[in-house]
Amino acid sequence: MLKLINTIGWMGAAIMVAASFNMASPSGLIMAIIGLALLTIQAAHNRTMNLVILNISSIIGFTYALYI
Repeated sequence: MLKLINTIGWMGAAIMVAASFNMASPSGLIMAIIGLALLTIQAAHNRTMNLVILNISSIIGFTYALYI
């Protein structure tokens, strides 16, 4: 299980790196939302609630930016 959580975290981080180069487009925002969702799984597993709250807030912000 721990290996799966680590893999999910690394995938989320890689997607966030790719998203950072595309933030001006809708695909960049979608990638950021997906990356943050994956990182939130890892943060929740590690019980780092400050990162969970930060990630959820960022997901809400990116979703808002996507639909404006």
